[in-house]
Amino acid sequence: MPGRCAPGRHVLATERLLLFTPRTLMDVLVALAAGADAEAQRWLGTKADEVVPDPDTRRALLTWRPAGDDGRRIPRELAVPYVPAPDDPLLLVCVHRSDRSYAGALELQHRSGEMGGWLAPGCRGQGLGAELFRAGLELGHTHLALTTVRAGAEPGNTASRRSLARAGFGPDQGPARHALPDGRVIDAVWHRHDSTAARRCH
Repeated sequence: MPGRCAPGRHVLATERLLLFTPRTLMDVLVALAAGADAEAQRWLGTKADEVVPDPDTRRALLTWRPAGDDGRRIPRELAVPYVPAPDDPLLLVCVHRSDRSYAGALELQHRSGEMGGWLAPGCRGQGLGAELFRAGLELGHTHLALTTVRAGAEPGNTASRRSLARAGFGPDQGPARHALPDGRVIDAVWHRHDSTAARRCH
């Protein structure tokens, strides 16, 4: 498993999660599959070409471990190294530290400081959302030197809003309506976290 940051790549850990820049297209695909179910898409609104639509495929993908750590050979077309584009949001895939199973993903806009994240269906309701968002704060403040990290949520998304509060976010002002990647426009409430000790990791 990746152990340290490198230019353009980040690694960080919480009590139960390890987060890292995807190493292969497999990492990216499973990260997308973790948030492709209807419950998650109600809030995420991912672009149609980035959603894994079939439930059986999603479940099968989520049984893998990163880089074939469970002994299975990753299909050749998915073993291609993942190279982040400079203008893409910063994506970190997250796995359980205990068994290295995929758990979800974190996304951060490195210019605006806007953050989002999601957990795989089997990882919800366990308090991991707060850990995921705390990791987002660490990523923004101590890896990317962002003084402010912000996150939006739909008013009815109480699980996400509670997780943001437990992670240390406070209320923020922002636009009352927000356009999701799939074009849907939703009501939004905003949260923020500020740091005076922002720095970079490398």
